Amino acid sequence: MQEDEELGKENAIERNMGTQPLDAVLTELELNNHDIVAACSEPMTHKAMARARKGRRLTPKMKVRVTETLNGIMRTRGVDRKFGVKQLFNY
Repeated sequence: MQEDEELGKENAIERNMGTQPLDAVLTELELNNHDIVAACSEPMTHKAMARARKGRRLTPKMKVRVTETLNGIMRTRGVDRKFGVKQLFNY
């Protein structure tokens, strides 16, 4: 039985990926989680944003949603900078 538990731990997906580049970008732009959640036209929670910054694994769709919302905020602020998913998330 203990051998099965060890095998399960080896095959488990690592969910905690550490602080993401997204966190540094939002800090630099002086944005908080609420700014992203409020600007998102699709469903997004504050909990999902907290997970995104801390590096808890998100679905690919949610990573795209965060990226598109951030790019939209930057457009409205007149900032000529655009991010891709790979630039904001390192997993």
